[in-house]
Formats: sequence, structure tokens, C-alpha cells
Amino acid sequence: MINKWGDITKGKSAEVDVYPHLQTMTSDVISRTAFGSSYEEGRKIFELQHELAKLVVKAMQSIYIPGSRFLPTKRYRRMREIDREVKSTQQGNNKFGLSIDEVIEECKLFYFAGQETTANLLVWTMILLSQHTNWQDRARDEALKMFGDRKPDIDRLNRLKTVLRFYLPGVGMRRMIHEETKVGNLTLPSESHLMLHLMLLHYNAKIWGDDVNEFNPERFVEGVSNATKKQASFFPFGRAPRICIGQNFAMLEAKLTLVMILRRFSFELSPSYSHAPHVILSMQPQFGAQLILSEL
Repeated sequence: MINKWGDITKGKSAEVDVYPHLQTMTSDVISRTAFGSSYEEGRKIFELQHELAKLVVKAMQSIYIPGSRFLPTKRYRRMREIDREVKSTQQGNNKFGLSIDEVIEECKLFYFAGQETTANLLVWTMILLSQHTNWQDRARDEALKMFGDRKPDIDRLNRLKTVLRFYLPGVGMRRMIHEETKVGNLTLPSESHLMLHLMLLHYNAKIWGDDVNEFNPERFVEGVSNATKKQASFFPFGRAPRICIGQNFAMLEAKLTLVMILRRFSFELSPSYSHAPHVILSMQPQFGAQLILSEL
């Protein structure tokens, strides 16, 4: 990806929609690390997964009619076709542990979560650093001072949390309670389904202070607990036993990628960029991320 950008800029400056490049890169990373494959070999699965995600969102936004998913509508026919196509690409045996269908479902989740969340974290980081070039310069100086031409030491890079507060991977977290629970003046019966809107927490001035809307990467220098006034209210990857199993992998990948980008390019928003955060299961830039890349 870095070399492709170098070929585009040719030592000068050029406008690049970085989002599809970041998606391809993170797809290739999860393919190689989790499946010993590559993005090109798994391209069909990624395309089907993205199409399925859009269909799922449309279904969620439609008026619910009991049993409607069994009707032969165009949408549900296509969703079943995608399911069959993905399953047809998988092979294996079911002698031990999970069944073949269960393994396929886990692989689908790995592909989607392992690519989508990291690509979105990186693209929003680049957008925010384009909007706040003083922080971009500080990040680059820090990367060059710490690493120079050496391989990055990922333990020194811990300021991506502020991006996750503004543009978290998923805007909501669904849970079901298994016994009657009392929350304040509310009594919730067993098997109630709850939706925790994370954006409301991450933008709450009572929790984060009057500068809640300010981009400040140093907010988390003394830890999440101090940044949130000792309140558990920062959930970019979920919480407790259901916390995302891939959060460390995603953060490691994002940190390494960001250092490599900062050492090679400076970037700013292009006049053609339109700021439109858009949710299709995860939060992404609806019209892409057009940046002016300048090779250093």
C-alpha cells in the first residue's frame, strides 16, 4: 500500500482516496495472519461479506413483520444466495469440536471484524490528523525520534484511543439480561434486550468534561480511568466477557501501519472530501476519504 501511494505521488503531491487502499491492506493482513491466504485469494468472500452487511442493515431498518425473512423477496433471496456462496468456498471436516457450519460462521466473523474495524480506525485517524495538522506533526516527530529507520516499537504508541472515542467501530452494543435486574428506578424483567448507545457515552460532557468535543490525544495519557473520572464509559471494543477478542490484534496492526504512513507521507484533507460518517454495522466515511498525500 505504501509503495502504491509512492507510485501515485511520484515524490510530489496527489489526491488519493485512502479508504479503499486501507480496506485492501487490512483484508490482506487478516487473510495472511488468520488463514495463511491473501486478499486476492479471498476477494470474493470480502465482496460478499460487504454486500451482506448492507442487506442486513436494510433489513434492520425495515418495518419488522414476523416471518418476513422466509418470504421470497429479492433481498432475502440474495442473502441466502450469499450464504450458499460463502459456504461453497469452505472445506474441512467436522470430526472434532465445531461443526462445519459453525466453523464457517466463525471464519466469516473473523474476515469481517478483522478487516472492517481496523480499516475504519485507520481512516478516521488519518482524517482527524488531516484536520489537526499540529497533532500530525507531533505524531510524525515522535515516530521519527523514537524509531527513525528502525522497526516500530508498538508499546510506545498508545494514543489511538482518542480516535476510538470519536469514531468507534460499532455505535451500539446489544445485550440480553438473564435475570430480573434493577437499574435506577427501572426494573427490567429477565430476557430483556438492551441497546447501549456508545456514542452517547463517548460524547457525554458530564463524563469527559467541557472539552468533550476537542481532539486531544493526550486525554488518555494517565489511563482510561482518569480520563473518564473513574466511570466505566469507554467501550470501543465492548466490555467484560464479551469484549472483542481481536482488539489487541487490531490496535497492533493500526499502530504499525500509522507509523509507516507518517514516516513516508504528510497528508491533508482534499477539497473534494465530504465529511459524512455513515453506519453499515460499523462507522465508515460514506463518500470515501480523499486526502492530499505528499511524499516526504
